[in-house]
Amino acid sequence: MENNLNRNLFLQQFNESDAIAYSQGFTSSTSDYNFQLLENAYRNTGRVYAKLKLAIDSNRCQDETCALELAEIKHLQEAPQLSLDFLSSLLAELSITDDPNFDPNNNFKYTAANSVMTAKPGFSKSDGYSVYLDLLPNGAQQIVFIGPAFEEPLVINNTALNALNESNTSLVAPTPDINKDMLRLLTEVGVFSPDMIGENGELSAGAKITQEYVIINPDGTPDYEIVDIGNGKGRNMLKYDLDKIEKKVSPFVNAEVAGLLSSEQDAVAAWNVYISKGTSAEEDDQMAQNANASSSSWSYTEDLPLMQDKKVLFEKKYKEYFMNNYLKQFTTNQLPAVQADAAVFDLAEAKKAKAQKFLKDNELN
Repeated sequence: MENNLNRNLFLQQFNESDAIAYSQGFTSSTSDYNFQLLENAYRNTGRVYAKLKLAIDSNRCQDETCALELAEIKHLQEAPQLSLDFLSSLLAELSITDDPNFDPNNNFKYTAANSVMTAKPGFSKSDGYSVYLDLLPNGAQQIVFIGPAFEEPLVINNTALNALNESNTSLVAPTPDINKDMLRLLTEVGVFSPDMIGENGELSAGAKITQEYVIINPDGTPDYEIVDIGNGKGRNMLKYDLDKIEKKVSPFVNAEVAGLLSSEQDAVAAWNVYISKGTSAEEDDQMAQNANASSSSWSYTEDLPLMQDKKVLFEKKYKEYFMNNYLKQFTTNQLPAVQADAAVFDLAEAKKAKAQKFLKDNELN
């Protein structure tokens, strides 16, 4: 699995690099990307069709019903549209390897195949690559990729690809847009009032968690945390009941995870690219290339279907990811709503006053 990951990362980095533009060997040579997929596949079909038609018209079929010949003619008539549909579906699948959050734990051969099909530098016929579209006797079709990046030919059958699509499974696992999902989840977990959600369905600027989750002193005043802002000065910051918030959030997170796990390959991609390492939102853009889960990655070939222990772990880490990278910003360094309480003050005096209040409230004087 590690070797596959390294190969995928190398191919991604190679495709994104500008280095090849400075290779005189590349810029001075001719690159032939004309693989003539359809031309080669249909080169002899006219002759085959004519032979089958003649056998039917002259009553020289393999049996009196001409069932075999009629079936072959039907296959030939349907083949061009099947080819177009097959290639369109295949290109859509392979294009996932170009996504910025693509999980390089996918089979590296699909990255190489996409590079060939999209005519990326270094993947031409001149570089030793070939692609063949074959029409099979049973009406099925297959595409075969050959070249330096493939130790063995990569063969993809159209009936297999159709079956995957029908079962909502992808040849190449797409990585969910975790940032988009988390931002939506913020508006659904019930710790923000509805008026803090804009018409676009996102939290408005300056949104705050409702007062229900602010820790309150016995006398009804907020229990502030005093924060040192330097130069002997301090400010009050709201303190939140994190346990209460987590209990409120958990059912929504669990429902989100259940939906994600309905497509386990998507969950594996999310785990590998984001969830496993618990990265911050700022690091997410670099995940696919720099901070992929690597040794803690889950394998598409070895870990699917996911065992229950992995599902439980995914739910736990997903919640941690949401709490630490999205919700935490609303429970940290939040100024009081009361303007007087939000003012800057002398730190030493404030700490002394807070200590005296504690002694008084607990009758320790």
